[in-house]
Amino acid sequence: MSKDPFQELVDELTALRRSVEHLSRTSLDKDEAKKLNQIVTAAVMKMAKAAEDAPGDIQEALETDRDQMARSATQAATRAAESAMAGIRHDLDNERAKLSQAAGEARREAWRWFGGFWVWLASMLATGAVIGALAMAWIAGRGDAREFGQFPSIYCGTAGGQVVEQDNGSSYCAIWINRPDQ
Repeated sequence: MSKDPFQELVDELTALRRSVEHLSRTSLDKDEAKKLNQIVTAAVMKMAKAAEDAPGDIQEALETDRDQMARSATQAATRAAESAMAGIRHDLDNERAKLSQAAGEARREAWRWFGGFWVWLASMLATGAVIGALAMAWIAGRGDAREFGQFPSIYCGTAGGQVVEQDNGSSYCAIWINRPDQ
């Protein structure tokens, strides 16, 4: 892991300060001055490079921190939502069980109130009898009309009619709507 550019700058300044303190305590000859000049020049170059790299490194560190914070916030929000949903799901399950129990009690009470099994059975039998009687009347009426249509001479009198003979030998069944007094 590389050193923070700001920290490098501080380290270089500290080294430079020590060198300057050392110089102030001693006097230099020409070779020592050249060597010191090279050290100071190198330190200044390092400081310049660290100063140039600092904004990019700081920006990169900020972007990394921002991305990490976004991931952490998303994970925290997801955990909170899952926890809330679990609580809601638990509450809904409890309410559904209560409603189911109440519906069962209401059904049993209605069953008792309306007479239970025997009243239900009697009502079903009565409904069946009414439907059967209606079906018989419908079928019997259709059957009688069919029979009358096929054999009018046989059923004319029982249907309330009278057979009328014509001069050409044919006959028909006349049904009186209002019978004359006899």
